[in-house]
Amino acid sequence: MPKVLISDKMDPKAAQIFRERGVEVDEITGKTPDELKAIIGQYDGLAIRSSTKVTKDILEHATNLKVVGRAGIGVDNVDIPSASAKGVVVMNTPFGNSITTAEHAIALMFALARDLPEADRSTQAGKWEKNRFMGVEVTGKTLGLIGAGNIGSIVADRALGLKMKVIAYDPFLTPERAIEMGVEKMSLDDLLLRADFITLHTPLTDQTRNILSRENLAKTKKGVRIINCARGGLIDEAALKECLDSGHVGGAALDVFVTEPAKESPLFGTPNFISTPHLGASTSEAQVNVAIQVAEQMADYLVSGGVTNALNMPSLSAEEAPRLKPYMALAEKLGSLVGQLATSDLSNIAIEVEGAAAELNQKPITGAVLAGLMRVHSDTVNMVNAPFLAKERGLDVREVRHEREGDYHTLVRVTVGTQTGDRSVAGTLFGNQAPRLVELFGIKVEADLAGPMLYIVNEDAPGFIGRLGTTLGEAGVNIGTFHLGRRQAGGEAVLLLSVDGQVSTDLITRVRALPGVKTAMALNF
Repeated sequence: MPKVLISDKMDPKAAQIFRERGVEVDEITGKTPDELKAIIGQYDGLAIRSSTKVTKDILEHATNLKVVGRAGIGVDNVDIPSASAKGVVVMNTPFGNSITTAEHAIALMFALARDLPEADRSTQAGKWEKNRFMGVEVTGKTLGLIGAGNIGSIVADRALGLKMKVIAYDPFLTPERAIEMGVEKMSLDDLLLRADFITLHTPLTDQTRNILSRENLAKTKKGVRIINCARGGLIDEAALKECLDSGHVGGAALDVFVTEPAKESPLFGTPNFISTPHLGASTSEAQVNVAIQVAEQMADYLVSGGVTNALNMPSLSAEEAPRLKPYMALAEKLGSLVGQLATSDLSNIAIEVEGAAAELNQKPITGAVLAGLMRVHSDTVNMVNAPFLAKERGLDVREVRHEREGDYHTLVRVTVGTQTGDRSVAGTLFGNQAPRLVELFGIKVEADLAGPMLYIVNEDAPGFIGRLGTTLGEAGVNIGTFHLGRRQAGGEAVLLLSVDGQVSTDLITRVRALPGVKTAMALNF
């Protein structure tokens, strides 16, 4: 039974869902890194919020870990490259707190428009400064979205309901999606010039860090009001303070800061500045939603192989997983075969699918091929870290999908480029379940790929099979299955034999010494 550790405080429904799905769960929160290292090795899954830091050091002690689930969007506290290298899936729950975060952005926009926090403090201090707090209406104003993904689109929907005009900057926003959202897509410079309010809804990356830099803040309309409920680091906080002090920026509301917890900041005490302590996801509904979602996602992966909202692996629904399982088994065997046979340096690999395989999600098939290929060099490789390791080694990976009908109802072909030319293998499924090799380096051959095997390339000549059988018999090796293929009579032939027991180096030497043998090597599946 899979075992999961919940290491941060989480709604009790998470543990309940794990148990209902057949996953053993421990709720142990508040552990120091050293305490976590001491126990993490016994768990298949780790469910966290923002407190637990999943560092490279922690991962090195997580000998059985298969998945880390973050109940929330941000995964700044997870070393994703190290997790990928270890073959650990990293998931988040990007939709569980979307509405809550979007509503918080709208709330801060209203607070800025009507100066609500300062008006509240003034009134409770016994003043009645009705003429001091002259706000602005949001109706008819232009709201600029920097980032128009899931949360940004919800903000846009709410703003349009408030009769605002919404403009958006997002490199990944298609014209069709912009029309569907009811927003006008434009460049960042144009948005800065036109927006009365600007709200940020983009992740923090090298491209978005300080997207509202001193230079870009200077391009904004005088009196603009700025809201950030996304990530600290998107705004140059020192430059923002200068713009608030000068009056160029009419107001700013930040829920996130470069350094958190933000116990001090140059922005604190600045006129027309509102701050909240990262409350974007802080509603009871959101906390329940993300806890439920992370438990469902992790349980799906541990029990059935379904992958949802993974940051370092293609998604694979729980419904897809059973259907794809035999194809992935075939793909992994083909990857392993070509990895064992193509011994020279590999420069590229192409994974082609046709027939029934072409109707499926190809990413898991590609991942399985790479896992089989890379496992030749390391037994810790899986579908998660195989693409990472392939990229690290500079292997060019290409996916090809054919709509054509072939000789088989389904076919997966793997071709690698080597120093001596391309090498290709192909396989199919018998009965939609059993992987079967059907082509090896251009030669038609039908073979199961299982257990210890002997691979031989020889000249097709009378008497060879008898001599081979005698050699194997003298070595005490029993043949399980025997598969033969050839290009033409009297030409080059290939033999794949499954044998009982491992193939020794001495046996390989004796087989290579037989007349007509060009290549002989041991394979394992």
